[in-house]
Amino acid sequence: MKVAAFEVKDYELKDFERAGRYGLEVELCADNLTAGNVDRAAGCEGVTTLGFSDLSAPMIERLAGLGVKFLATRTVGFNHIDLDACRRCGIRVSNAYYEPYNVADFAVMLMLMLLRKAKISVCRALVNDFSLDGMCGREMRNLTVGVIGAGKIGRAVIGNLQGFGCRVLAYDPFAKEPADGAEMTDLDTIYKESDIITLHVPLTPQNRHMIDAAAIAKMKDGVLLINTARGGLVDTDALIAALESQKVGGAGLDTIEAEDGVAHIDLRARIVDKRDIFYLKQFPNVIFTSHYAFFTEEATSAMVECALKSMNAFGEGKVNPFEITA
Repeated sequence: MKVAAFEVKDYELKDFERAGRYGLEVELCADNLTAGNVDRAAGCEGVTTLGFSDLSAPMIERLAGLGVKFLATRTVGFNHIDLDACRRCGIRVSNAYYEPYNVADFAVMLMLMLLRKAKISVCRALVNDFSLDGMCGREMRNLTVGVIGAGKIGRAVIGNLQGFGCRVLAYDPFAKEPADGAEMTDLDTIYKESDIITLHVPLTPQNRHMIDAAAIAKMKDGVLLINTARGGLVDTDALIAALESQKVGGAGLDTIEAEDGVAHIDLRARIVDKRDIFYLKQFPNVIFTSHYAFFTEEATSAMVECALKSMNAFGEGKVNPFEITA
């Protein structure tokens, strides 16, 4: 089976060398899939990308016209793909899976950094300011952490938190069983009682901006907000207003709405029209990272492996556990 791979990163090359074991002939391209290079997929049954390629309806139609029958995104999230267009065009789709510990560990790291005001400490140390003014922090054991989303990552976060002795609340209307180590509750209780709230849900049309001004108004004064999931879950304007008023006491953001065209790109010599990012970065109580909570050797290898396994399963007519069927 012939496959066109787009957005191929240097750290993925070694893993793509395994393609032959799966009966795949893969053409590698470092660029995002665009209208300008889509013809590279001509004659390929499969295409694989990361999360920044154009996978809108017109592109899906173009891929189908070139003979593409399977699309494998090497990401866990798949909201960048027009699934309706894929169904209309007869293109089957799969996503990736990796163990949840990378993101779960990162989320807890952000909590601790905010609690101990690590950003301020690091920035002061860079200019030889070793004072303690304004640096007094809090201890996790005395706090309540609300986990929104009790899937694999949310449950790994809950597991990580057990060693800190804090109270843990969890909300997930789709959970088939309670999360060990957490009190399952409703969303309003999470907002009302949590000192820290961490998001671990996929982005859907139904939950876009679930953290908006109304939700923030229900939260404790000084609440800390962690988002290692999807930027669209949080209304950026509402978050900025809450930081300015000190309703929100700090935020650890690995992803925000304005990251498209910015995440994973070196922009030091360019004009960047992303005012939200730069305004959020200037808060001393906001830690902004470049959507890399997932970025470990184990995870990146698994992402390529899932794509290769998915296309092999499609080519051989096997059951594919990574195929998106809903």
